[in-house]
Amino acid sequence: MTISRRTILKCSLTAGALLAAPALVRAQTKLIRVGLIPSEDSRAMLESSAQLLAALERNLGIKVQGFVASDYNGVIEAMRSNHVDVAYLGPFSYVLGTTVAAIEAFATAETAKSSRSYYRSQIIARKDSGISDWKGLKGRTFAFVDPSSTSGHLFPKAGLMKLGFDPEKDFGRVLFTGSHDANALAVANKRVDAATIADRILDAAVQKKLVDRADIHVVWESDPIPESPTCWRKNLPEDLKAQIKSAFLNIRDITWADQGKLNRFVETNDQAYDIIRETAKVLKLDLTKMK
Repeated sequence: MTISRRTILKCSLTAGALLAAPALVRAQTKLIRVGLIPSEDSRAMLESSAQLLAALERNLGIKVQGFVASDYNGVIEAMRSNHVDVAYLGPFSYVLGTTVAAIEAFATAETAKSSRSYYRSQIIARKDSGISDWKGLKGRTFAFVDPSSTSGHLFPKAGLMKLGFDPEKDFGRVLFTGSHDANALAVANKRVDAATIADRILDAAVQKKLVDRADIHVVWESDPIPESPTCWRKNLPEDLKAQIKSAFLNIRDITWADQGKLNRFVETNDQAYDIIRETAKVLKLDLTKMK
């Protein structure tokens, strides 16, 4: 999905219905709305987030309602317009969102399968490909995930550029498969010589037997990438922010959407996502002028 600053500023049709509910009314009824990124259709996303929303409501003592927009832009627009109080965003969409809305990261999830609040981007190849490190990628067929993917495109592209490799010229052929799993299969089935993938998704692909770990090796790995942040509107009252942060940090052992089983939430801040901004600079992406 391509995220643009211009489209964030436009109110989506889905968000439009939400914007009809005045913030004042919600304040009087003590309602907190939580925006969720659309990794599934809206009904499925709300169902898979039920444990999270219920835990927040218990911890806060305030009614909590989930909101799923049609895309990332709709969630950010709802926050910008003060009609969603808290939201879960991808690392890159969060950083882009900060250029158009007064939002701030405060917590991130620690998944049970990794027991950490970060992940890494990797480039993988078959062991029989003759590619032993990133230098062997020159002239080879290569797969990224999606142009807007943090670990499937932006980080590996910037990482190679820092090493002096030009992704625009040095690959033999480049394609975008649309998913990390598809990249794993493309390498395993010799459709491409190498591909990008998030480390945790490679682990899952091995567990699902999509690929055989014995056949695959990692030829490049990124620095840690912070997990997707949970953020709030900066203009929320400070005492309410303290309540919300405490409510998230006291959640334990729930299952949440595509994150799966969570151990807990840990505290984070906006500065933790400077690595995303630095990556954008390497790629010469002006976040304030993206179209």
